Amino acid sequence: MVTIYLRRAYRSFALHILDIPSRLMALLLIVLFLAIPGILPANPLMSYLLSVLITASVMAIFASSWDLLVGRCGQISLGHSIFYGVGAYTTALLFRSYGLPSWVGILIGVLIAAAISLPIGFPALRVKGPYLALVTLALPLIATSIVFALKDITGGENGLPIPVEGRFFQLTNIHNLRIAEYYLTFLLLLVSAIIIHKIANSRTGIVFVSILDDEMASKACGINVTRYKLMAFAISATFAGLAGGVNVHLLLSASHGDFSLTLSFFAVIMAVLGGMGTIYGAIVGSYIIYFLDMYFLRMVVDVPDVWHVLIFIVPVVLLVIKWPRGIARFVTDELEDLSEERPLEERGKRIWKKYRRKKKSANEG
Repeated sequence: MVTIYLRRAYRSFALHILDIPSRLMALLLIVLFLAIPGILPANPLMSYLLSVLITASVMAIFASSWDLLVGRCGQISLGHSIFYGVGAYTTALLFRSYGLPSWVGILIGVLIAAAISLPIGFPALRVKGPYLALVTLALPLIATSIVFALKDITGGENGLPIPVEGRFFQLTNIHNLRIAEYYLTFLLLLVSAIIIHKIANSRTGIVFVSILDDEMASKACGINVTRYKLMAFAISATFAGLAGGVNVHLLLSASHGDFSLTLSFFAVIMAVLGGMGTIYGAIVGSYIIYFLDMYFLRMVVDVPDVWHVLIFIVPVVLLVIKWPRGIARFVTDELEDLSEERPLEERGKRIWKKYRRKKKSANEG
């Protein structure tokens, strides 16, 4: 009985993973990332590299949430950091004021971020395209002004620090702490990516794409466009708020930078670089951007921080020009091309000889 189940599991694994090059490559990358803490030696430089990967994982959740809203539903948002900041400040305030456990505060922050997405999403029902982008662009500016105005509550320019007890893991060894945080954030990224990908490829995701392609035709087909637009904002805000809340307990602080337009633009850059509308492209773009910014330019080349944006934006622009559909989408397209069936004579002499040998033995039998 056990053997039968094992055979079925292997057949399913071979059918859905091994026989699809892009999925096989994704599996190998996941295994590699899981093995990284065991490969890296325990020294300050490697601990810093782990912190870079931790930040990249959190930002990948944020970028993929933006990609679902814009790349799949077509609701152009340039103020996505509003949801990230709400999740961050809510979590920090609840921990400082009431001492709630980290995950309880993060969950409440996620719910509040999703709740405010509904009134924010209503402009999407009236305006489209660049006009919606301008409306959403103003939201982080308004939130930053509120942070400065209510400095007795929010800390103003100094931010809102939380005690060391707010860390997810109370470990004294920095390298071990980074390893624990690395696995936590990577697991959260995997779960979030799977959920977002499932939503994007579900019936709801198909409706999102239909709204992206032609909103009027979607209405003519009887689709409640209002409902699905608000749903897209709520789902996207949920994961953006999750990223903000998690990052507070990693950095032990929430600041007005969590509402910055720079953060919103980073989400755009990461999604476009990796491949907008794919979900996994935003994840790939996040790791590329943060590796260039926080590790290569800061530790390897030692470039002052003021030059980072100017320097790494150049290769990003060049890569987008070279692969306008995104790096990740280009790679997956190439892998899919490898999996296409070809005439036997194009597969190599060894395969052709093996085929003729089998055919000959079959005729003799």
